[in-house]
Amino acid sequence: MTALALTLNRHPVLTRIAIAVSAFVLLLLAGMAFAGTPVDLRDTPQSSGPQITLGDLFEGAGNASNVAVAVANDGAPAMVLDAGAVQRIAHMHGLDWANPSGYSRLVVQMDAAPREDSAPAARAGGGKTVDALTFAHNLAAGEVIRADDVLWTKVQAHLVPSDAPNDPAQVIGLSTRHTEREGVVVASRDLMAQKVIKKDEIVSVTYDVDGVTLKLQGKAVADAAVGDVIQVLNTQSKKTIEAVATGPGEAVTGPQADSLKSRRFASIQ
Repeated sequence: MTALALTLNRHPVLTRIAIAVSAFVLLLLAGMAFAGTPVDLRDTPQSSGPQITLGDLFEGAGNASNVAVAVANDGAPAMVLDAGAVQRIAHMHGLDWANPSGYSRLVVQMDAAPREDSAPAARAGGGKTVDALTFAHNLAAGEVIRADDVLWTKVQAHLVPSDAPNDPAQVIGLSTRHTEREGVVVASRDLMAQKVIKKDEIVSVTYDVDGVTLKLQGKAVADAAVGDVIQVLNTQSKKTIEAVATGPGEAVTGPQADSLKSRRFASIQ
C-alpha cells in the first residue's frame, strides 16, 4: 500500500485518474447513499403566490414546502418548468421524486387572472380578451417550431387553454404533435421536444473531470430530448445513474451535467 501511495504521489496524472475513478464510483452509488424522503407529484400542480414552491409541486414536501423553485410571471395562466431541474432542487432539500412517468416538463397552473384588454371586446360573442401565443400559419405534425411560426394575438379569454405558454422561448425548437391551424392558441400539451434517445436504447455516458474522461454504456430508462435529465441503467451493476442527454445515444454526468441543468433551469425563470 505504501509503495502504491508513493507511486501516485510521484505521478500527478495517475493521481487525477484515481480521484476521478473514485468519484465516478461514488456517483454510481449516490442514488442509494443519499436517498431522500419519497414524494409524489401533485395531480394538478398549482401556485397562488409570487413563487412556485416544492409544496406546490409535491405531496408530503414537509419542511421543504416553502422552498422556491421558480418565480411566477405576472398574469401568466401557467408556467412550464424543467422536470430535471425540479428533481434536482427537490433532491438538494431532502426530497426524492423518482419521476416514474418520465416527464421532461411540468405545467404549473397559476391562480392569477389573465390580462384584460383595456378596450371593450369587439369579437364575436363579446367577453374579455387576453394576449395569447397563436400559430402564425398552418403547421404539419412533427414540424419544428421557429420564431416566425408563432405570434401574440388578442383572443377571447375562454379560448386560452390552461397550459398556454407565456413566452415564445418555451415553444421555439419544439415539435408539433398534431397538425396545427393558423390562429389556434398554442397549448403546451400539443408540443413535444425532439427525442434523441429512445427508451431501452444503449446510451454512452461520459464523465469528465480535471481532464480525465471515463465512459460507460447503459440502457435508457425513458425517451429523452437534448437537455433532458435521463436515468441510465448500468446493465452489469443494475444501478441507475442520472445523466443529461446531449445527442443521439449520448449523455453526460458529473460536473458537466450539473452545468447543463443549471443553465437550462436559469433560462426558464
